[in-house]
Amino acid sequence: MRILVVGGTGLIGGHAALHLQTLGHTVHIAARHPPPAATPMAALPFAPLDYLHAEADALAGFDALVFCAGNDIRHVPPDADADAHWQRANAEGVPRFFSQARDAGIRRAVLVGSFYPQAMPALVDRDAYVRGRKLADDGARALAGDDFAVCSVNAPFVAGTVPGLVVPGLAAHAAYALGRLPQIPPFAIPGGVNFMSTRSLSEAIAGALQRGAPGHAYLVGDENLGFADYFGALFRAAGRNDPLPVLDREHPLLPDAILYAGRGGTIHYEPDAAETALLGYRRGDMQATLSEIVAFYRDAA
Repeated sequence: MRILVVGGTGLIGGHAALHLQTLGHTVHIAARHPPPAATPMAALPFAPLDYLHAEADALAGFDALVFCAGNDIRHVPPDADADAHWQRANAEGVPRFFSQARDAGIRRAVLVGSFYPQAMPALVDRDAYVRGRKLADDGARALAGDDFAVCSVNAPFVAGTVPGLVVPGLAAHAAYALGRLPQIPPFAIPGGVNFMSTRSLSEAIAGALQRGAPGHAYLVGDENLGFADYFGALFRAAGRNDPLPVLDREHPLLPDAILYAGRGGTIHYEPDAAETALLGYRRGDMQATLSEIVAFYRDAA
């Protein structure tokens, strides 16, 4: 297929674009800014695109769309009302963009969304961000029909590497494990979530493009980890084997603002086995991935 990956310069979209290329597809990427020159995405055809202000002709000529550009807390403009931003950028903007894709002749599409609405539905009524993600997902999938096979792949905490791409959050977590942030004492917070590698997610995206049921939302994931398990694996990969104390206080690298289940909250689940087989993604990839992250950022310094 001739595939457009929107958000194809970031960790999730970039990894997915490269994976789809290895499967023999012709892959183009689009984003607000070009990919870093040091990344393999720089060799892919690129078009500047802001999905909130896209023109329909920018989507013409593609068979399929992979959308990895939903807004999160990093994208809220300074001094903006966050709730209004989620409504505009996610709840309204994402379905509108998928409608443009359908009208441009794209026939298959995958929305890479968030696990929160499916894994913990009670958050939808409590949090505007989670509600915006659900409305984005529902609105895009409502467009499914005989000529537009759109589904969603809703992912948990995703970690991984792409050559040459520095991801600030993961870079900070690796630096913490490597002892490069001495101002933050070693500790973890209570609670945890499901985690998934970029490898697993890219395989799930490819499977959804090929075999996903129109209108279906797939909750994907790999390993349930406490945050103590997560940081502990990073610290061990850095050669630091002492157990981390678990303290019920805000962590500078996992601030309360991004813990939608609350500090100490746990969002653990087991992905549906039949859906995992249908999409064809690997499980049991997190420990190797966390070791790779530490090695990547150790060498990138």
